[in-house]
Amino acid sequence: MVKTKSSDGIRVSIVLSVVFSTSIAVVLVLGFFSQKIEVFFRFDSGSRGESRVKIAELLAAAPGRDEFRAVISSEFPPRFNSSACTTMPAAARRANNELEQGVARARAAIRKAASITTNSSVITIKNNGDILSSKIYRNPRAFYRSYMEMERRFKIFVYEEGDLPLVHDGPCKDIYSSEGRFIHEMEHGTNRFRTRNAKAAHVYFLPFSVAWMVKYLYNPNTYELTPLKEFVSDYVRLISTKHPFWNRTQGADHFMLSCHDWGPRATQGNPFLYNTSIRVLCNANSSEGFNPQKDVSLPEIHLYGGSINPKLRLPPKPNIARPYLAFFAGGVQAQSGLSFSTIGKAMTMTFNGYEVASPRIVEAIYAECIPVILSDHYVLPFSDVLKWEAFSIQVELYDIPRLKEILMAVSEEKYVELKKGLRSVRRHFVLNQPVDRFDVFHMILHSVWLRRLNLRSVV
Repeated sequence: MVKTKSSDGIRVSIVLSVVFSTSIAVVLVLGFFSQKIEVFFRFDSGSRGESRVKIAELLAAAPGRDEFRAVISSEFPPRFNSSACTTMPAAARRANNELEQGVARARAAIRKAASITTNSSVITIKNNGDILSSKIYRNPRAFYRSYMEMERRFKIFVYEEGDLPLVHDGPCKDIYSSEGRFIHEMEHGTNRFRTRNAKAAHVYFLPFSVAWMVKYLYNPNTYELTPLKEFVSDYVRLISTKHPFWNRTQGADHFMLSCHDWGPRATQGNPFLYNTSIRVLCNANSSEGFNPQKDVSLPEIHLYGGSINPKLRLPPKPNIARPYLAFFAGGVQAQSGLSFSTIGKAMTMTFNGYEVASPRIVEAIYAECIPVILSDHYVLPFSDVLKWEAFSIQVELYDIPRLKEILMAVSEEKYVELKKGLRSVRRHFVLNQPVDRFDVFHMILHSVWLRRLNLRSVV
């Protein structure tokens, strides 16, 4: 870690969460309506001009459209018109039709909420006094309606096939805790989303643990990942031959979750899992096959001994003195050829960071230190609904020599606004036990729910 002390008048406390892949984090987010609305993120780049990244997101529907009709089968993408669907028994088709009609109604309700325009940019949730602001959320009304529709409708079937420890279990006390805790909650929690009736499910969860595959199947220091891919291939073959649900959509309404760096590689064991299914991954690297239109970025949370670090469990006291301009926790990959120049008097501690994700981003949020993100191709968690620019700073790698200048240029007013943003989003990154509304478990499910809203299977 590099602790740097500011010699100038204004001192701010900023955590530098650095995960070196290439350059700045490009936020590619999902638009989840049946007819996508294309918008643009705008990045002002000074004398270098303006770059525009095409995205789709949770925004108002175009005026004048009839968005409240039911979805009909003629609109479905060809890849979902499989013979397995068209040959379903009549009763099963009717049940599936009712399910899809419910999804269509959810889309319509979200579009209606998104289209509401008022002079106020803030909405208040009446049942607990929480505030959702357009400064933090892309469209607070649409997000809230989508979340309510998820709580009302969303059902997940968890496959029961497979044996411990590779399936139905995962690590809950280390850097891969996001993986283990989610699997444990889906298997043993009291959440409202799991259904034992597979025909009533919107999505199907493959509860294997890539972290445990690495522990029990991988031969250390060989970098041979064939055993992981073979296990995934065998598991998909098992559930697809025993149940009809995978074959109906070629896995498009199925999802897996992994926080291990090799999670994406393991999914290569089945081409449909890799290319079609929803993959919830900490290693959300868009340059290595992560597709933000269907995949979900999973926050990496390091639970030391199974719980949040006591120093980070509670928000820090307001106006606490912080003598450091920046706090660097991370390492430089040898192949990058990059190094940090010191800012003032520096003390350096290095930690390896081999992939785009890092638990230091979440730890920065816990500590209410502004994350400074230098990472190319990293799709930030929950960027479907959250404006990361409202509570973080993104710096391009070629601007590292100017890092002190950039951070010192953050005004006191801007810094206060970023701190407010951190306080607003903190709850979305907390692992609770039992789970709580709007916490990280529910935000992960909401990200999957958004992808399911885009999926229209044949009825």
